Amino acid sequence: MTARRWQLAHGRHLDLGGKAVIVGILNVTPDSFSDGGLFDAPEAALNQAHRMVGEGAGIIDVGGESTRPGAATLSSSEEQARILPVIEALASANEALISVDTYRAETARLAVAAGAHIVNDVWGLQRDPDIARVAAETGAGLIIMHTGRDREKLPDVIADQFVFLEKSLEIARRNGIADDRIVLDPGFGFAKETAQENLDLMARFSELHALGFPLMAGTSRKRFIGTVTGRDAADRAAGTAATSVILRLKGAHLFRVHDVAINVDALAVADAMLALENAASARKSESVLGKHDV
Repeated sequence: MTARRWQLAHGRHLDLGGKAVIVGILNVTPDSFSDGGLFDAPEAALNQAHRMVGEGAGIIDVGGESTRPGAATLSSSEEQARILPVIEALASANEALISVDTYRAETARLAVAAGAHIVNDVWGLQRDPDIARVAAETGAGLIIMHTGRDREKLPDVIADQFVFLEKSLEIARRNGIADDRIVLDPGFGFAKETAQENLDLMARFSELHALGFPLMAGTSRKRFIGTVTGRDAADRAAGTAATSVILRLKGAHLFRVHDVAINVDALAVADAMLALENAASARKSESVLGKHDV
C-alpha cells in the first residue's frame, strides 16, 4: 500500500499506508442511531474519548448533529454549544488528533480554532460551499464524503461515486485546498438504500483508488451489517470488524468506528497479512531483477 502523508491543521500531519488508522466516533448528541444520549454530557464525552484513545484510536471524530435519516436539524449555535467545549478539552489533553463532523462552515472554523485538526463533511462540500474556503484558510485536513441524499443517483454504485466526488474535488481545488489535505469517504449507508448496494460498494471498493486519494471507511454498526447478521445496532461490533478487515485488504486507510478495541485487533491481523504479502512481492521483484542482471 502506497504511503501518503496527510497534512492537517496546527502544523500536524498523519502518515497513512503502513498501518490502519482508527477514527473513534464521539457523538455528542441525544439522538444518534446507535449511541444517542450516551455521551451528550461533556464529562461523559471526554471519558469516552479517553477510553477510545486508550484502546488505540488515533483520531477522535466529534459530531453534534445526528446524520441518521429523519433526524432533527440543529441550528449552528446548538451544534457549536455541544461540540466546542469537548473539542477544547480534547485539544488541551493532546492525546489524539481531533476531527469535527460538520457540514457548516462557521462550525468548522470555530472547531479548528478550538483545536480540531480535521474537518469531516458528510455532504462532500456540496451543502455549504463555504466550508471548502474554511478548510483552505485554516489548513485543516479534509474528509470529503459521498452521499446520495437529496439527489438522483446513477444506477451503478461506483459511477455515482465518481460523479459526486469529482464535483466535490473540483470545489476543493477551486478554493485552493491542496490534494495532500484530502481523504475521501464513500459514505456507506448514506442513501445506499439496500444492503446489496452497500455490499456492492464494499466488493468494488478497490475501484475508488482511481480517484487518487486516501480512503476512509465508515461502516460501523450500519443497517446493512444488521441485515446480514440479524443483529441490532449496538450488537454489530463483530460484523463491523469483519467489514474493516475486508476494506483494509482492499486498500482503505482509515476506519471510523464506534467500537475501537475489536477493530484495532482485527485490523492488526489484516496489517500483518498485508506486510507479509508486500514482503513476498518485494522478494519476487528482486528475484526477477536479479535474473535480468545475469
